[in-house]
Amino acid sequence: MKLKILNLGGLNTYINPLIKNDGDLLTCVNMDSYPYGAKTKRQGYTTFLGTANGSAVTDLFSWEKNNGALNVYRVSGQKLFSSTEGTGAFTQTANGTLSNNKVGYAVLDDTMIMGDGVGSTRHTTDGTSFTDTVLAPKGEFFAQYQNRIYIGGTSSTTFYSTTNDATNWALSGTSDSSSFTVPGAGKMGQIFKANDRLVMTKTSKLIYRYDGYNLVDTSTFLGPSSPYSVAQAEGYFMWLNQKGVFGYGGDKPQLLSNAIERQIYNRSGSAIAGATFGTAPATTHRYDYLLAAGTVTDDFTGQTVKNAIIKYNFQKNEFLNYSFYNNPTALHSFINTDGNEKLIFGASNGQVYELESGNTDNGQPIEATMEFVVHLSSPELDKEFRKFYGFFNPGCNAKVQVALSDTYTRDSKKWIDIGDCVDGICEYQFPQGGNRGKLLFVKIYENSKDPAFTCYGFAVEGDVVND
Repeated sequence: MKLKILNLGGLNTYINPLIKNDGDLLTCVNMDSYPYGAKTKRQGYTTFLGTANGSAVTDLFSWEKNNGALNVYRVSGQKLFSSTEGTGAFTQTANGTLSNNKVGYAVLDDTMIMGDGVGSTRHTTDGTSFTDTVLAPKGEFFAQYQNRIYIGGTSSTTFYSTTNDATNWALSGTSDSSSFTVPGAGKMGQIFKANDRLVMTKTSKLIYRYDGYNLVDTSTFLGPSSPYSVAQAEGYFMWLNQKGVFGYGGDKPQLLSNAIERQIYNRSGSAIAGATFGTAPATTHRYDYLLAAGTVTDDFTGQTVKNAIIKYNFQKNEFLNYSFYNNPTALHSFINTDGNEKLIFGASNGQVYELESGNTDNGQPIEATMEFVVHLSSPELDKEFRKFYGFFNPGCNAKVQVALSDTYTRDSKKWIDIGDCVDGICEYQFPQGGNRGKLLFVKIYENSKDPAFTCYGFAVEGDVVND
């Protein structure tokens, strides 16, 4: 019989491997679902502007003013730098010395207000010169809601500004600034606007909704473990929690990451490190949620992904992995003055990088790997495998390995190179004496500075043995 695998999906090591479909992915690193149903090696990245003060990049964000002027910001060494239009050199902003390595901000009536949770809250109208905001409380988490600025304070208090004025925090006269306590364990975490409600989280992972009158306890502890992991696309928010990656549309959080549970937590303790849950940065770029998760090892496949980026595409409902040569310490996506959406990330070496640029990770080769399993719908029976057919773009440098085994144990796989894919469509005979087993593992890999390759699918010819 001949089995064709022509619809390559996402990762799934959650379910019993014996009921997995033939050709389901076991690992997938540095590949994109492009075109849909195929897999293409991701693009690389190059440097984005200079290194400013050379300190580790701890935050990235941008602000487009009402007149269309754009500023891109970085925080490094507790200093705030701005770049005009994302093309000018990073320059330290006036009154831009901070007391923390992270900042939050919000915009009201073309005034940006910003804070780091330790030093004075500040505001700017020109984007490059900041002024201390008199009477404004200290806080790191900001949101604009119902024409007010809300600040998540340093304990359990949420503050809000006078209507239509980001800089007016007076409590009397014509000013109507005020505050309220958000009950429950933990101090204030990330706050944001979703489904026309102000959503407030706490470090205990509690979530509250506020409509300007009523404060609603959603009775869940599924809020973000890392306030820096909260990101949204089309009003749908995603974040990291110790139980997984969650999505939120304004009602109750929903678990998205069952397919990669063993990368979030597992019995071997080799998934996301405990400290990373509180600090992991993320962003959304187009329809991808990108979470910098550190080094993780799925305890089913045994594969370690260094500097892992968990990539969730909510349009396709699909998880994949990236692995960057430089571990991201902050990520940000913005639309530049040419109307193009750009993804940038910072690293501990003080450099910001721009993804989707070139075929290398700033000069380093990109290693791409996919692994599949084939059992011809009969994992309990032996098979004799005869031929492998691969479908690729002509001229690619990807190679194919196979391993036959009776178990999923990693050490039982003895990988054999069977050939390259340079001709686009390849056909390889299995070696005599090495073509029998219950499970066939297929690995497609490449580690180079070459242009991206595309795998459109593959086919395996073989028969179940009933002796």
